[in-house]
Amino acid sequence: MSGFPITLDTPARFTGPLPEAVDIAVIGGGIIGLLSAWALAAEGKRVLVCEKGRIAGEQSGRNWGWIRQQGRDLTELPMMVDALRLWAGLPEALRAAIGFRQTGITYLAHDEARMARFGQWLDKARAHGVDSRLLSRREVEAMLPNAAGWVGGLHTPSDGRAEPFVTVPTLAAAAAEEGVTIRENCAVRRLDLAAGKVAGIVTEAGRVRCAQVVLAGGAWSSLFLRAHGVRLAQLSVLSPVFATEALPEILPGAAGDEHFAIRRRDDGGYTLTPWSSHEFYIGPDAFRHFRAFLPQLLADFSATRFRALAPPGYPDGWRTPRNWRADEVSPFERCRILNPTPGARMGARLQDRFAAAFPQIGRPGLRAAWAGMIDATPDALPVIDHTPIPGLILATGMSGHGFGIGPGVAQVVADLAQGRTPRHDLSAFALARLAPGRRLAPGTAI
Repeated sequence: MSGFPITLDTPARFTGPLPEAVDIAVIGGGIIGLLSAWALAAEGKRVLVCEKGRIAGEQSGRNWGWIRQQGRDLTELPMMVDALRLWAGLPEALRAAIGFRQTGITYLAHDEARMARFGQWLDKARAHGVDSRLLSRREVEAMLPNAAGWVGGLHTPSDGRAEPFVTVPTLAAAAAEEGVTIRENCAVRRLDLAAGKVAGIVTEAGRVRCAQVVLAGGAWSSLFLRAHGVRLAQLSVLSPVFATEALPEILPGAAGDEHFAIRRRDDGGYTLTPWSSHEFYIGPDAFRHFRAFLPQLLADFSATRFRALAPPGYPDGWRTPRNWRADEVSPFERCRILNPTPGARMGARLQDRFAAAFPQIGRPGLRAAWAGMIDATPDALPVIDHTPIPGLILATGMSGHGFGIGPGVAQVVADLAQGRTPRHDLSAFALARLAPGRRLAPGTAI
């Protein structure tokens, strides 16, 4: 399996016939959609996953590969603790190596103010049983010999890492073995509604009858919902990632400060990313949801580079249609995979920061670069909820945190689809919280 992003040049693996009917259809072949489908199939449900492009072609295959409890918003933490337990069993369940290792994650601080924020989070997070602890300057120096500049840190030994490009396609193959039907190059154009309820889906390859649909469409979810009259405050930001050449091992896990982050890769290099810098394409939804995102914009303004035009066909592109008929080619067919290009200047800046932090190694060579589009909500929390359309369940807005928490999200999606009381409190992830005029609770993530 390739160690780098899947694109349309990657041959489709899942091209079987489209069933006439299933119990549940899942829109989106990322980690949330695939794990939800797998969980539902394990309960005897007939499940179809439709992916407009390639499995793991977008953010699920382009993320940092971190699996972390550390720093999570406290409302996410119970689900993440559950997800970590499930991650530990995945290699055996998949009968495959996915690069999963519990090698720890460390946040690093250059000043005492950041250390204080670490301490405030830890004081509240301990109630959830995490093994996180604060590190002194001396402990950081012992963990990262010859590194420069950090006064302390926050470390969670049980947190882990995995290889996204390997993990998600492997999950798809396992789900298919368990009876899930998966179709790549099969965009869902619209819901098929009868008396206002889900009666099926209309794909580019034909109609499929079903009573329930799970929308796990990532950055495309808001556009799909809008065509059905459902409002979702969601925007997408570009997040660049770089892979270094093979390097001596600095640490076996992942770490980051307020400027950059690293994660050990199975190929002997490191994944190298900016900590919070990102790019944002200004489109119609940016104006539509301006008030909801204003607090986040003000907090991240200096770390955001604004671009006036999205590439053609992107979800919030100026010319992207907002409505279409079921017998028309949809935006999801016109842009199969979001494949943005990271800026070369960002790569050079990260190389410089790495060299300053680890002078014993110096400036690392880069062997690959890519970027993904993160589906963000105003409070950086997911939406996991029923929708105003009976039969439609929403699992989106993971805000860059979906890879690690994916197994936990899948379990509660299965609960919702089966009509059970979810095993975790989902009130913080309700769709209604993002309604116009609603005041969002302050986040607790760091």
